Amino acid sequence: LLPGFLVLAPAILVLRQPDLGTALILLMTGGILFYGAGVPLKFFAATGGLLAALCPLLWKGLKTYQQKRILIFLDPESDPRGAGYHILQSKIAIGSGGLWGKGLHQGSQSYLNFLPEKQTDFIFTLLCDEWGLAGGVALISLYILLILRCYQLALRVKYIFSRLLITGIASILFLHVCINIAMVMGVLPVVGVPLPLLSYGGTSMLTILIGFGLVVGAYSQRDTRLSPTL
Repeated sequence: LLPGFLVLAPAILVLRQPDLGTALILLMTGGILFYGAGVPLKFFAATGGLLAALCPLLWKGLKTYQQKRILIFLDPESDPRGAGYHILQSKIAIGSGGLWGKGLHQGSQSYLNFLPEKQTDFIFTLLCDEWGLAGGVALISLYILLILRCYQLALRVKYIFSRLLITGIASILFLHVCINIAMVMGVLPVVGVPLPLLSYGGTSMLTILIGFGLVVGAYSQRDTRLSPTL
């Protein structure tokens, strides 16, 4: 119950900002840590059943624009010049890049401002517009190598606290990458989740780099029992 409260408390505060995307990432990261700490699978099954039963109440608790985002995700063509404009232009930009892209600063959808705020959460769309499928696959491959390396380091540490610390940071990175790329491709609803190390914004960059510092620090002390209070 205590670890559950420690996960729910910040998630609820973030949700009230409102920031649904970050709140969901906190909850999913908490779930991964619970699983890594040995929580039985029946706990996750019971939680999933409870959430499914509460779906009508959760839907009513969403802001109007959040409900709109989910409806637009299901049918973006229903409002192509309004709420569905951004995701439609994103998919057009990704497709227009082709195999090799149009070249640096040559993306038509991006630099003719068909795609607004391309430097923030939709930076992957800009990259695919300029560098095509090859550039997108190369970036995803680098993320995979980085995330797998973090999980590999987690398996090499001796004590559970250090292992969970590295696993949590790697999972946050993994969830940000997956959700952001799936969002700009129209596989998930649009949420305010940046692409780590690429999206414009100093807070995201600083947080990720602090996380890497914690990973390196925990691994360097992999044979030492670290206290969670440090």
